[in-house]
Amino acid sequence: MMWQASLSIFLPVLLPGALAATTYDMVKEFSGSTFFDGWNFYGKFDNLTNGDAIFVTSSVAKSSKLAYVDSTTNRAIIKVDNTTKVALSDKRNTVRISTQDEIGVGSVWIADMYHVPYGCSVWPAFWSQAPNWPTGGEIDTFEHWNMELHNEMTLHTNPGCQQVSPAQTSTVVNSTDCSFSSNSNAGCGVMDPNDSSYGAKFAAAQGGVFITEFAESGISVWFFNRTSIPTSISSNSSSFSIADLGTPVANWPTGGCAIDTFFKPQNLIFDITLCGDAAGNKAVFAQTCSGICYDDYVVGDGSNYNNAYFDVASVRVYSVAGTTKATLRPSSWAAD
Repeated sequence: MMWQASLSIFLPVLLPGALAATTYDMVKEFSGSTFFDGWNFYGKFDNLTNGDAIFVTSSVAKSSKLAYVDSTTNRAIIKVDNTTKVALSDKRNTVRISTQDEIGVGSVWIADMYHVPYGCSVWPAFWSQAPNWPTGGEIDTFEHWNMELHNEMTLHTNPGCQQVSPAQTSTVVNSTDCSFSSNSNAGCGVMDPNDSSYGAKFAAAQGGVFITEFAESGISVWFFNRTSIPTSISSNSSSFSIADLGTPVANWPTGGCAIDTFFKPQNLIFDITLCGDAAGNKAVFAQTCSGICYDDYVVGDGSNYNNAYFDVASVRVYSVAGTTKATLRPSSWAAD
């Protein structure tokens, strides 16, 4: 979850042969009443992206209903505090959670969401990273900020990882250099041309699914709105084939970035911060919002954050069929 440069490079759509038709079997599911089992809560202020936010402990999240399972829908809600009056110089409570398991190469994770956070000052993400970042890399499946319209997908790595000859449907590439030390850590980002992949239109369409393949051949991301989810995914099957998904919206093949060199097992992460290095950057903020990020939004009664929540039906983790490549192992992170 890093601030990305705004420069866009327009590339032609590449339509090579289909990606390898790998079949995956489900090995882990977060859903229903046990959704939050197996996640660690960060439990301190945002000292990672300079956000005006406190990532609360699990006990505070539960008592203040910032992370809970809705009894009507049986879906997980992860949200920003929208009821407390925050005084000038204070920060607002929100949530960051990370899986206790680390997920290795040879895996897929699928997040089924009905709503994602949006609004001025809001910076949400569903992403992953290795514990010793930047060593081991980072995969941003879902991220943007303020009142933007499109999801952005990005890799962040040690120097030497480049995007080369991607097979993807997006024509908007923000950078081809994934190194954290280049372009102010913009990473190699791809924008989804679908304007219902983020924000109010995402919610109006009842959301959809984000699919991330973490494979030896490369890393790919697909997004499907609710009405276009492939049958093998919408039926919650215990297995599916990558061939069912078509061309990904974002793809980083191993030809320009050796996956086994730049990426190690990943923790999955949901978080929502406020302002910070990206959403709160004055020039970035002014592109879609008026006023001052902290003074006019974080401070006050919290009504600005009525739409600042994730509504998640499930997160499922899959491994290459017949293998244990997506080995799930305890993370080095300690629970709060």
